[in-house]
Amino acid sequence: MNATSSESDWPAPPKDLVPGDNEVHVWRASLQCEAGETQEFLDYLSEDERARAGRFCIEEARGHFIVGRALLRAILGRYLGVEPSRLRFSYGSHGKPALAPEWAAASLCFNMSDSHGLALYAVARRRELGVDLERIRPGVACERIARRHFAEAEVKSLLALPESARREAFFACWSRKEAYTKAIGQGLSFPLRDIVVSLSPGEPAAILNVRGEPEAARRWSLRALKPDPCYAAALIAEGHDWRVRRWQWAANSTG
Repeated sequence: MNATSSESDWPAPPKDLVPGDNEVHVWRASLQCEAGETQEFLDYLSEDERARAGRFCIEEARGHFIVGRALLRAILGRYLGVEPSRLRFSYGSHGKPALAPEWAAASLCFNMSDSHGLALYAVARRRELGVDLERIRPGVACERIARRHFAEAEVKSLLALPESARREAFFACWSRKEAYTKAIGQGLSFPLRDIVVSLSPGEPAAILNVRGEPEAARRWSLRALKPDPCYAAALIAEGHDWRVRRWQWAANSTG
């Protein structure tokens, strides 16, 4: 994690942590760990998650997957008051995870995203949500990709910015679009060009239009997140009556 990131914006959580109905909790966590710790995290996972981990060819990616899934279980286990290894999940048609029916009474909705060793976890009660995290990387052909995947209005907004601001705006736009596709449970099967969001620096994050979904802007609201100076991130949730509470995951966060 970049040393210039503001830790005060992501404090340690209180012990009596309970999400209010008008709150969305977002956890920031590093996925970097030592080999011995990875083995410990592996014990949290189900058989199918371990099988998925075994299919990674790159050791670092395998470690990030193991830690990412283990921390998801640890965070949800904290809210539910159960051991992380006991949790079971169900999956939508495009892979969006949810708690298995046995935990339905808790009414917890969640989503997660990771990029280059950093992860965000979003948790709320009784409102669907999506979160996306993108490392702002050099060497990405932002304008070419935008012309292919962004709406015409977004491309115009992007090109109207000074060149020095375009890369960050591109990744902000991408994260907002992906957060929406994750919230509706369709992932990248939903055409990104059909989602129009704000992207200019200083402009509030917002869904402006979704083709074929005239009520999208009324149903969902969007927030920009800044977990680290080198990343862009976005959070979307149902309704407009919620606020974000940020937490930093640490080894003692289960306390």
